[in-house]
Amino acid sequence: MAFTLYSLLQAALLIVNAVAVLHEERFLRHVGWGSDQGIGGFGEEPGIKAQLTNLIRSIRTVMRVPLIAVNSITIVLLLLFG
Repeated sequence: MAFTLYSLLQAALLIVNAVAVLHEERFLRHVGWGSDQGIGGFGEEPGIKAQLTNLIRSIRTVMRVPLIAVNSITIVLLLLFG
């Protein structure tokens, strides 16, 4: 398998899919990354754990509909061109 731009985009799509399916109550809370874990005070910089949980929550919120379309296009391309 050659390292091409398509394979790089496909790997990025797989990573975004993996982040999108993480469930907060089933997985993230058991690991200690729940939404109530990273509460800081007013004016404090959020830690790396709070920033990552916000990133995961944002990916799940924003990328839900576009992921359906991108996954469908990827499946059709794989079926057509192998």
